[in-house]
Amino acid sequence: MTAGRRGPLDMDAETVERVSQLFKALSDPTRLRILSLLFHRECAVNQIAEALGLKQSTVSHQLRLLKNFQLVKCRRQGTTIFYSHADRHVVDVLHQMIEHAQHD
Repeated sequence: MTAGRRGPLDMDAETVERVSQLFKALSDPTRLRILSLLFHRECAVNQIAEALGLKQSTVSHQLRLLKNFQLVKCRRQGTTIFYSHADRHVVDVLHQMIEHAQHD
């Protein structure tokens, strides 16, 4: 084990459950596509829907779930709500998972 890193046995039950739920949230292809887009730029719901070829209602539903898991954050500008990734840690984890998936 690397110095300064905790092993899986060091996690308490609450942490194990939280990590498990986050992986479940990330397991949906639509949510992954939304997060990937938001890693590159802040977007409103209609921009996400257009960029990914999805219905606005689908995007809104997925954003609500991502927000509940604190994976995205939002800000209001007038009547428009803009979304972005909430945490650089998630960006790093997903980049590592993408590299792992693409590794031969």
